[in-house]
Amino acid sequence: MQAAREPDPGAEAEELARALLADLGDRWAHTQGVAAAADRAGIGLAEADRVTLVGAAWLHDIGYAPSCVRSGFHALDGARELLDRGLPARLAGLVAHHSMSGYEATARGLDDDLARFPVEDGPIADALAWADMTTDPQGRPTNPEARIAEILERYPLADPVHVAIQAAAPDIVGAVQRTEDRMAALVH
Repeated sequence: MQAAREPDPGAEAEELARALLADLGDRWAHTQGVAAAADRAGIGLAEADRVTLVGAAWLHDIGYAPSCVRSGFHALDGARELLDRGLPARLAGLVAHHSMSGYEATARGLDDDLARFPVEDGPIADALAWADMTTDPQGRPTNPEARIAEILERYPLADPVHVAIQAAAPDIVGAVQRTEDRMAALVH
């Protein structure tokens, strides 16, 4: 008789992301690339933190799925979807606040809504931003400067995403640098 197998949160996150995003073309390609990057960025983290990081990477953009859209702010909509599905508050918080999304919440007037989700500061949040901002829309590696430029090009000047990314750029670059420094220190 086999022992009961523990559920694999990473596989469950991937399965949910696939169900919600696989029909969204580049959004799905980007998500797959971000998850792969997060797996690399998980080097040196405690196993539970690495699993949470990779799960958040799989789920960071589910708020773009038509069935999840409520406010039009994907980070908030994705986090709400995760809580509605009974997933951990920590995971929902990472999705809610990924890649400095607080700037977009401010631009959209949704600060109070976003504040309902726990903010995580430190290597996990930084690594999630690194994974997102070093992966282009087609899931290929890029650098944060090119990724920021691509986002700014994609959205008009007055769009909340454009406003937010422009304001968040120094913090995004800082998170990327901290993650790269942490990863480099572990390799040497």
